[in-house]
Amino acid sequence: MNRLVRSLLAFGLASTQVMGVASVASAAPDIKDRIAAIPGVRIISEGASGTARTFVLGMQQPADHRKPRGVRFEQRFSLLHKAETKPMVLHTSGYHLSGTISASEPARLVDGNQISVEQRFFTPSRPSPADWDDLNIWQAASDHHRIVAAFKKIYGARWLSTGASKGGMTSVYHRRFFPRDVDATIAYVAPNDVVNDRDVYGEFIRNVGNDPTCNRRLEGVQRQILQHRDAIVSRLEAKGYTYKQFGGAHRALEVLVLDTPFTFWQYGTQDQCVLVPGSGASVDDLWTFVDKTVGWDLYTDAGVAPYETYYYQAGTQLGWPEADESAVRDLLRHPGVSVPRTMVPASIEFPRFDRHAMKDIDRWVRHQGSRLLFVNGQNDPWSAEPFRLGPGTRDSLSFVVPGGNHGANIAKLPERERAAATAAVLRWAGVSASVALSDADEGPDSLDALRARRG
Repeated sequence: MNRLVRSLLAFGLASTQVMGVASVASAAPDIKDRIAAIPGVRIISEGASGTARTFVLGMQQPADHRKPRGVRFEQRFSLLHKAETKPMVLHTSGYHLSGTISASEPARLVDGNQISVEQRFFTPSRPSPADWDDLNIWQAASDHHRIVAAFKKIYGARWLSTGASKGGMTSVYHRRFFPRDVDATIAYVAPNDVVNDRDVYGEFIRNVGNDPTCNRRLEGVQRQILQHRDAIVSRLEAKGYTYKQFGGAHRALEVLVLDTPFTFWQYGTQDQCVLVPGSGASVDDLWTFVDKTVGWDLYTDAGVAPYETYYYQAGTQLGWPEADESAVRDLLRHPGVSVPRTMVPASIEFPRFDRHAMKDIDRWVRHQGSRLLFVNGQNDPWSAEPFRLGPGTRDSLSFVVPGGNHGANIAKLPERERAAATAAVLRWAGVSASVALSDADEGPDSLDALRARRG
């Protein structure tokens, strides 16, 4: 056999091998098929977001992870898929699953995939029958753990977790119980109420901002609303709002009044202080201001019902900010009504408040936490009691957006801190700094969505 023939045969063999490899590559299963092959996972719907493919999925979860063969429920979550080789971001709002599948700030920074999870017991991700004893931070973290374990078989690159407000809290709780599930956590505006009986929220709100007269005017609005309570309650009832959960419109009104300064600073800015009505404001002026600041429909039966799961968690483990009654105590008919128990149907029993849960989380963050990034807003009341790094916390950062509110994020940090935070996220994700970054600076959750809840 001469050299030419041997060369041709070798070329033909090599060509056959290349074609074989190409054939195998082309036969690689589609992402939809790979998802469908995961035991217990159901594809509910699919779509697209730009060049990414999107899916709404359901996964069978044990109602009680200590009894995996017991009652089960389908937990909803969404997937924004770009490529199996890109990083994955595990995102949660801590509430319902958003109707829009969009990338969180970390997912945009690393140009990654994203899984967004609906918190257990938020409908329809609720067992039936529902044993509310199964709603705690360990059970929710176990939900996330099972999702991560299932999808790491597809997405082998690094994983990050993230969330804002209650979602940020949820991400930290997941890391505490399953620290190796993800490589790092970015938690935005996440409160850490370590000792529920010792609050600083009231003092924070009385002194927040750089214009003390703004807070005095907010207190004046509270007083004027209660002084016109009969006229305002008549308006509310005329709009068809109901208040059975609160025990009447007057009780609900007092909850809303106490919440007004908190919500103003949660979503507002110093510049909006000029919009706060002064003394002698008309009922119309007060009505318009509160409607834009809090929303008259928030503390109604229809307003609180979707968030009974949050209020249950706040009243049993997470803690809650004590309502500051100091400015209006003499005008209140129902002092002490602004507590989670008021927002949850009496048919749902509260166990004794777990005073150890948040202390345990706090100890883990300060003594064992690693690769954590906290971003808070200077004027956001929820940032009055933040997660704090400690002597044992490793490779972690904590930043505050000057003048920021509950929409604080990395993009709104001063330049040096923004660069440091971005570099950390990219490093944790194993992504080169040359990755194209989005120039969008929207928060991890839109303010319109966040207005529907205070947590």
